[in-house]
Amino acid sequence: MGRMGVTLAIIGAAATCAIAAHLVAKRVRQRANWSRALAIYHDFRDGCATPLHRLRQVVDAMVVEMHAGLALEGGSKLKMLLSYVDNLPTGEENGLFYALDLGGTNFRVLRVQLAGTEGRILQQEYEEVSIPQALMVGSNEELFDFIVAELASFITREGEGFHPLLGRQRELGFTFSFPVKQTSIDSGNLLKWTKGFAIKETVGKDVVEELQAAMGRHKLDMRVTALVNDTVGTLAGGRYWNEDVMVAVILGTGSNACYVERADAIPKWRGVLPKSGSTVINMEWGSFWSSHLPRTPVDDTLDADSLNPGDQGFEKLISGMYLGDIVRRILLKMAEEAALFGNTVPSNLFIPFILRSITITPMYRLS
Repeated sequence: MGRMGVTLAIIGAAATCAIAAHLVAKRVRQRANWSRALAIYHDFRDGCATPLHRLRQVVDAMVVEMHAGLALEGGSKLKMLLSYVDNLPTGEENGLFYALDLGGTNFRVLRVQLAGTEGRILQQEYEEVSIPQALMVGSNEELFDFIVAELASFITREGEGFHPLLGRQRELGFTFSFPVKQTSIDSGNLLKWTKGFAIKETVGKDVVEELQAAMGRHKLDMRVTALVNDTVGTLAGGRYWNEDVMVAVILGTGSNACYVERADAIPKWRGVLPKSGSTVINMEWGSFWSSHLPRTPVDDTLDADSLNPGDQGFEKLISGMYLGDIVRRILLKMAEEAALFGNTVPSNLFIPFILRSITITPMYRLS
């Protein structure tokens, strides 16, 4: 073989060993990184655990807050708001009805022709419009003008099959899915914005008056006849088809619940009790909080970075507004501490709310 051949063989063997060592070290690092990523995932999963005994503790805590909220204004984390809805649909309704649903990053406009118990819903149409981010934190007038402009455009396309009563002004039901202190069925003052909205000048104002003012500016001949929370609207929609429906829950951009309560079981009620003997209570349970709820360090940082730190604690754990960003924060932690995406952390992971719940939902379904 010769000295040269032996030398080359030794060099080749050394190179092979070096390459093998490098590959083994890389595999060890990859295994260590993967183990760290799994540890981050398991820590978060365990922190979110809700065994049955814990769920019962949460329920008991919520019931206590419900009673406190019914007894006294401001007496509870749950606002337990009076909706002034003491009669729900029966299925006998007739005529053309319009609705505007403002509940998050989108709003919907709808028209429906009802024909009583026999025909029920003859025809309906709706459109969904995305609200620009700038309008969610801009001015009061800009937001309502944008909404009314879209509503007016929708009305101009009122086609065959929709028949408003001759000589009668069009009427609109306004579903407004934010905490409102109602003073009647068609008026209510905004208590606070949620779901990413932050227009300070609207807080404390009657949202129906603001909407009607925008209609006036756009010369839109329409009158708001009812103001309801989206949860109350969901309850009314369920009752339209089934008279046994008593509770509604929203799990969307935000989260909330409402239910039918006996009027004489509401100590804070003032004035004459409704003839029906009951009313719908808007719980506003997004603001509920209890030490029994599972809260992780990821939830703590999300809350601290939000537009309303320390508020809407329950909603931030479960609603669509926040679930995507919770996933982003976990992925960022894995990328920084476990090189989940290699040696470079993707720059998009540093952008709050770039990952939306609608994006991660198909991934969850496939898992």
